[in-house]
Amino acid sequence: MEPEQPRTRKWVREVRDWLLSLTIAVVAALLIQNYAFAQTEVRNVSMQHTLFEGQRLIEDKLSYHFDQPNRGDIVIISGPESDKRLVKRVIGLPGDMLDIKDGHVLINGTVLEEPYVKGLTFSNGLSIPYTVPDKKVFVMGDNRENSQDSRELGPISISSLEGRAVFRLWPLNKFGLLN
Repeated sequence: MEPEQPRTRKWVREVRDWLLSLTIAVVAALLIQNYAFAQTEVRNVSMQHTLFEGQRLIEDKLSYHFDQPNRGDIVIISGPESDKRLVKRVIGLPGDMLDIKDGHVLINGTVLEEPYVKGLTFSNGLSIPYTVPDKKVFVMGDNRENSQDSRELGPISISSLEGRAVFRLWPLNKFGLLN
């Protein structure tokens, strides 16, 4: 009977170590998913030609805790401005004067180079020229003729930016960094 006890203790210790390791891994994964990086799915057509419905993205949730958004960032919006989570592109930053002429966006009097845009840009009822308020950004979808964005919703509070889309996981033929 004596040799049985050490084997039982060894087995119990092994199970305890595995459970501890598994618990640490699950907690770490949940923390990363909730606070650092998350997977998200595109659920509309407002970002076509850049993103299409059903594509899976990696979202960086940390960036905007340490830095301000940049013009051109593709952001995930989750705030009171819309009842849906949205994926849009930052067009105007706080203090920017935005105008729309001949189907193109002008920022502070200069035409914004936007090779990613599908269609022409119209004001959609937005009174222009428009100055982006402090602590807000102006966002638009790349599919300008089919996008619910700041032209209708108004400016988006920086605190409503859940994160920045940085990487496309799916489909595999589009796998890679977003720009």
